[in-house]
Amino acid sequence: MFGYNGGVNAYARVGVETGVVAASPARLIVMLYDGAIAACSLAIKHMRENNYAAKSADLTKAITIIDNGLRASLDQKSGGEIAQSLDSLYEYMSGRLYNANSKSDIAAVEEVIKLLKDLNEAWTALGEQPAVQANAANQTQGNQAVQQQNHLAKAYS
Repeated sequence: MFGYNGGVNAYARVGVETGVVAASPARLIVMLYDGAIAACSLAIKHMRENNYAAKSADLTKAITIIDNGLRASLDQKSGGEIAQSLDSLYEYMSGRLYNANSKSDIAAVEEVIKLLKDLNEAWTALGEQPAVQANAANQTQGNQAVQQQNHLAKAYS
């Protein structure tokens, strides 16, 4: 049984790594959002179970995804005000999660999950476009995704 679990875990890692290599930039952003949302959801589960070590590990993972994935991917030079607003929003989310970790504040984590889901919706639609349609739709949907992110960023900055 032990060898079976190790093989399954290795197979899952290969699947994730292959998905990352083959993903479009929009799909990579979706994967980051999905990872942060999953980590936050697990943290809430662990808070309810009073499993403080697992809660802390999951919130740390979510903060790392936000800071080292989403924030780090912003192009501050060409992104202008939108990139600055998103940077502020990501900073806000990380701060909320950091405080939620120290206080076991489920409501704060739920707030961050909602923000992540709102941002994820637009990027999910963009990432699911077939390659033939993507070139025509990317400009419009990319602008819509950025506008939605900018709106949320302004609301929370």
